[in-house]
Amino acid sequence: MLKSIDMDKLKHQLAEDGYAVIENVLDQEQLTRIREVVARRMAHELANPLPLDDEKHEDDDDIRAYYKEHYTVSDAEAERMVARIHQYRRDNAGARWPMPINKVSKNFLHLPTLFDNDKSQRVWNLLNKEPELIPLIEHPVVLPMVQHMMGEDCNLHDFQSTSIGPQTGGGAWHVDAPLGQIAEPLPEFPLTLQNVWMLDDFTAENGATRVMPGSHKLRKSPPWGSDSLEGEVTLTAPAGSVAIWLSNTWHRSGSNQTDAQRRAILCNYNVSWLRFFSDFTSTLPAEVIPTLSERAKYLLGFGARAPLVR
Repeated sequence: MLKSIDMDKLKHQLAEDGYAVIENVLDQEQLTRIREVVARRMAHELANPLPLDDEKHEDDDDIRAYYKEHYTVSDAEAERMVARIHQYRRDNAGARWPMPINKVSKNFLHLPTLFDNDKSQRVWNLLNKEPELIPLIEHPVVLPMVQHMMGEDCNLHDFQSTSIGPQTGGGAWHVDAPLGQIAEPLPEFPLTLQNVWMLDDFTAENGATRVMPGSHKLRKSPPWGSDSLEGEVTLTAPAGSVAIWLSNTWHRSGSNQTDAQRRAILCNYNVSWLRFFSDFTSTLPAEVIPTLSERAKYLLGFGARAPLVR
């Protein structure tokens, strides 16, 4: 099947339109296994949520308010976000941000694990928890598309799974961090590139991603909101397909109007000089590292860090 894919045509579309969809990249056996892995991990994390702590920080109320304002989270998830930031500070010598949370780089902030008022879920650092999924990051269809746009010198930015719950409202138009926090005009090249492995069919009814073709050439962020825009495209495709778009392409998740969840794996790549969203090198199981290909090691951040000057 892979031999029938016109890679040159897809690369051209990605560069010109800012997105591309490739159908049926995974065979049924691969798709079934990946679904099982993701479902098991999601069930485990739902049953074992992040424990809260007894710490009190002077900006806890500001943190709660930030997450309640910017995300559709429950009170319980807002409390877990406070606990996550407490843990982040413990991991970073107790350092505090010198600016309010709404000014902090999105690369330093956790996003909610449960959202849409606990109807939807994401799993962070999925590769570290389920290393058997690592081959997806160097898939022979996806990686050449990534390298075509970002060059050989690119790394993995993030790898997570999501389950968008039934009867949920979708998201707002945006460009990916850090673009939304820098001055316009935005760079004329992408800083990150996202691909989505569809574990369920993506349909207009269950909230398939919407994109604005050519918007990556406008060098600006979209207007805030989730209303339909003239010319938008819905990225529909069967389970086992993959969608790819550039960080500076306007996009949003649609509303899931069905009674079933819509599951996917979100995989982001970045230019090597951009700070990664996830630190894979410090959290991968030690026994996994020797099994990695040289390309996978570099994508995961090995050999892509500042040298230790001695």
